[in-house]
Amino acid sequence: MASGSRGSGGAAEVFVQALGLGLTSFGGPIAHIGYFERAYVRRLGWLDHAAFARLFALVQILPGPASSQLGCLIGYVRAGVPGALAAWLGFTLPSALLLYAFARIVPASPGAVAAGAMHGLKLAALAIVAQAVVAMARRLRGAAQAVIAACVAGTLIAFEGAWIGIAAIAAGAVAGAFACRDAKAIALVGEGSIGRRGAALALALFAALALVLGVAALAVPHGRLALAASFFRAGALVFGGGHVVLPLLHDALVPAWMGDDAFLAGYGAAQAVPVPLF
Repeated sequence: MASGSRGSGGAAEVFVQALGLGLTSFGGPIAHIGYFERAYVRRLGWLDHAAFARLFALVQILPGPASSQLGCLIGYVRAGVPGALAAWLGFTLPSALLLYAFARIVPASPGAVAAGAMHGLKLAALAIVAQAVVAMARRLRGAAQAVIAACVAGTLIAFEGAWIGIAAIAAGAVAGAFACRDAKAIALVGEGSIGRRGAALALALFAALALVLGVAALAVPHGRLALAASFFRAGALVFGGGHVVLPLLHDALVPAWMGDDAFLAGYGAAQAVPVPLF
């Protein structure tokens, strides 16, 4: 899989690898990128670094949880649509079960020991992120790539906001189209692809869900479909990862569905478990 094209693995293989990452990937979406790079690129060889970087760039311009999207794309490259579903399930299942257990068994916020442990996990994740960034930076080829990467990084460090990130990434794409024409393309379309018809169907389903859930939320503001609509909006409209979604979810859920204490307790629990904070 050095080229990053469709592999010969099965969905079960993808699920096992994703589940392992789901049990051990602490630190939020940026840290997860480092875990993915180590597992899928260096240890398993399913993708080369260039293909991995292109997939990562793609998920940065999409709304929703970047690490889950990247895992799905890697699963799709490896084993088609079943592989994408297996990657999502394996990666998100551990945290879903842990948070459900927290909500049912531990209604109080974590104590001092738990808070210290979470802080230690964040520090360890920071080291993993730094190592992954250095490893990817070493593989930049040519002054043009280095300048584009440095300019985008400087913009993201100097300015905050989801739209700033989108604009910087879009500018990087335009600059790369002119300065990096010799870059290898990643092949995501091949045998078993969903094709244009499948893509159009997915887009139509997205629009239909947005419409149906929006109408249901207006008709029954406190029904389960209204709750689903709140999370659908979060996944469809929020760029920038888990922390960015918090204000939107807070406005949608507090006080209609829960109090501030419960919301903050859930946020603390999400910080303590592996995989997507989203």
